[in-house]
Amino acid sequence: MITVAALSPSLDLTYLLDSYRLGRMHRVPGPVAVAGGKALNMARAASAVGAEVVVVVLLGGPTGVRVSRIARAEGLDLVVVGADAETRTCVSVAAADTGELTEIYEDPPAVPPAVLTRLEGVLAAELGRRPGWLSISGRGPVGSADAVPDLVRLGAAHGARVAVDTHGESLPGAVAARPALLKINRAEAAEVLGVPEGGDLAAMAAALHERSGAAVVLTDSTAGAVTAGTDGVWAVGPSARRGRYAVGSGDSFLGGLLAGLDAGDPLAEAVRLGTGCAVANALVPGQGHFDVAVARAVAAEVVLSRLG
Repeated sequence: MITVAALSPSLDLTYLLDSYRLGRMHRVPGPVAVAGGKALNMARAASAVGAEVVVVVLLGGPTGVRVSRIARAEGLDLVVVGADAETRTCVSVAAADTGELTEIYEDPPAVPPAVLTRLEGVLAAELGRRPGWLSISGRGPVGSADAVPDLVRLGAAHGARVAVDTHGESLPGAVAARPALLKINRAEAAEVLGVPEGGDLAAMAAALHERSGAAVVLTDSTAGAVTAGTDGVWAVGPSARRGRYAVGSGDSFLGGLLAGLDAGDPLAEAVRLGTGCAVANALVPGQGHFDVAVARAVAAEVVLSRLG
């Protein structure tokens, strides 16, 4: 079972244009609207490939109501913690002629400490009922750098295996809190380690595994990924399939990865399903929405190579 903490959800709108020109007017039928943010994208992907998922989510205002309605219509099991701040909206513009994607993301709104305390209480109650994984994706609200590390410690205190996919000011504290699984990308790994971004990815993964004690998965866009854990260091080969809608692919990767781990797969095998979900996500608009058959087909194609 997977419990998901969603501190920074959003209404994600993707506009599909034949062409996009800066400074010009563009008339379109309407966007693809998704209950988004990293945690909800991850939850949708994990649920799609068979995991049992519950999401504890901070939502506020009319936008929060819309996000809740969309998520529930998609079959996600939500436990909503009300916030005074309006849930953010994030916009992507996909241009068919160039294949480029332009992204405009609002920062997660600040929330009072009392709201975070209330969310922690709700999350603790859910973890008491549901053994398994706690997944924490994205940043905390603005001004709450400790929110993610605090949830890592809360999950561990309640016996959950904690998976983290975060960035920016939340990442160093999350690593120090010693989660069970750390899934970040090349740039985020280089930043937290203080090494050049173009360095050896396997060395970064091994260093993060030693520092955090976590099983580590570092994604490298379309070049594949590297894992480091108790079963050694593995290279995860890339897929030959390419898509135009990369937003949410990292979240879908984590969803597939955790679904595999929750089902009992070893890390080096679970990354196959994560890769399949990430690639399938990029083939269609709408974060965390994909053809499950395609995801499983890609997973079967992935080549793993032991590095150490």
